[in-house]
Amino acid sequence: MIPTKQEVEEACDRVKPYVHNTPVLKSSFINELVGAEVFFKCENFQKMGAFKMRGATNAILQLSETQKKAGVVTHSSGNFAQALSLAAKNLDVKAYIVMPENAPQVKKEAVKGYGGIITESESTPIARETEAERIQKETGATFIHPSNNRNVILGNATSAAELLQSHPDLDCIFTPVGGGGLIAGTSLAVNYFGKDCKTIGGEPFEVDDAFRSLQSGKIEFNETTNTIADGLKTFLGDINFPIIQEFVSEIIRVEEAEIISAMKLIWERMKIIIEPSSAVAFAALLREKDRFKNKKVGIIISGGNVDLKNLPF
Repeated sequence: MIPTKQEVEEACDRVKPYVHNTPVLKSSFINELVGAEVFFKCENFQKMGAFKMRGATNAILQLSETQKKAGVVTHSSGNFAQALSLAAKNLDVKAYIVMPENAPQVKKEAVKGYGGIITESESTPIARETEAERIQKETGATFIHPSNNRNVILGNATSAAELLQSHPDLDCIFTPVGGGGLIAGTSLAVNYFGKDCKTIGGEPFEVDDAFRSLQSGKIEFNETTNTIADGLKTFLGDINFPIIQEFVSEIIRVEEAEIISAMKLIWERMKIIIEPSSAVAFAALLREKDRFKNKKVGIIISGGNVDLKNLPF
């Protein structure tokens, strides 16, 4: 069941008191370079530094009082771990977070700082899932998937909904594609609130499972995950994939060098910190810029949580 326009509107109203309506920035240099008018929706300025705060907040708010008392659990090595921890703290709910033992220490510290209760697991998906299931059984906590959860997707839709509220005449909105939660949510907002607006994904060639999934009509997986865009290594799910199939126009793949170049350009020209995964959407626009001449283009800057000791430039 594809979420309705009313459900997206309700999610917007629901999360409004708990998240920032993030700024939309422009750069005359970038506009000239691309030959289009580009509007960056800056979720790097969101609470905890990424759009995932929206989905996590919406998902917790949809739980019953009994469920809230028992807490929530997820497995994540990055932004969703932080988002669920902070959203849970704000709503006075316990958050159990399964993180792979090799997750960056800076991310573990952030999760602890937001009140998340960390359990470390081996870094394989099966180990993470097994650990999350054990916690569910022991505590009665509700499992919330970082991207393949209807209420998370609806929460994610609120970013593009805000962008279209302030700029209703956009021709397209670009977003990075990882687990599919952001692009699915964005495509719902574009479908319901845009006027002849398209949703376009950016994805690294190194992890192009979503691109291949749209071609084959079934969820594909990656053999390797050798990309700098560490937030985009996950694959699509059975809840977000049908939405993506229905509403996403295309996915443009980009090389690693293009991601680094796009990231550097935004740091230099816009003076804002964005993470490599965020740069993928902009890199996709740069790669195909001739096709978007004189268009009004939105880009969701998905987050700004960067390991400053490990920059690619």
